Amino acid sequence: MKVDYNRIAGKKIPRIEAISDGVFAVALTLLVLDIKIPAKLSVSTETELWSAFIILLPQLLTYFLSFMTLGIFWTGLTVQHSYIEKSDRDLNWICLFFLLFVSILPFTTAFLGAFVTFRIAICVYWFNILMLGSLLYVHWHYAYKHKFLNIEGDEARVVNKAVRNRIVIAQSLYAAGALLCFINTWLSIASIILVQLNYAFAFFSKRNR
Repeated sequence: MKVDYNRIAGKKIPRIEAISDGVFAVALTLLVLDIKIPAKLSVSTETELWSAFIILLPQLLTYFLSFMTLGIFWTGLTVQHSYIEKSDRDLNWICLFFLLFVSILPFTTAFLGAFVTFRIAICVYWFNILMLGSLLYVHWHYAYKHKFLNIEGDEARVVNKAVRNRIVIAQSLYAAGALLCFINTWLSIASIILVQLNYAFAFFSKRNR
């Protein structure tokens, strides 16, 4: 009996979950490695050390920004995997391309930290977030369309709507925040952080409940 390889590949959900957790863990670690401690020989007074620390503030801010970004998207992927019980080769590759943009986030973070007052740096970082959100949406859409979920009927429809709405609304808010860079890059970064804080701690959702 002849079996098509593409029909048997990518069936193990625990394997893609394992590599996802690994990529996120490495990316979270790499974020902090870009923050360099000032050279000791260049610091001889408290004032000089304070000045050197102030110089690091943009990198510390973008580190916090990206830690929040990765935390939110890791949570989103985890939620999806909690409802996905089956997989195939295509869903595997969708997830792997999602992880590609997870792994590149330390670079776009370092780029933004080095050029925090440049609009191009904001746009590059926002594009990274856009691709993460888009691929997370495609990942869920594919699983839902092919009935790979462990729920069905009304429950599946309710969960599907909640997952899609969260991604679409978040990406719209990120885009609005990124556009603020044409007014002021610091304002843009601050707005994105506020969006992330809301999605991490659900301030508005708690108020609605």
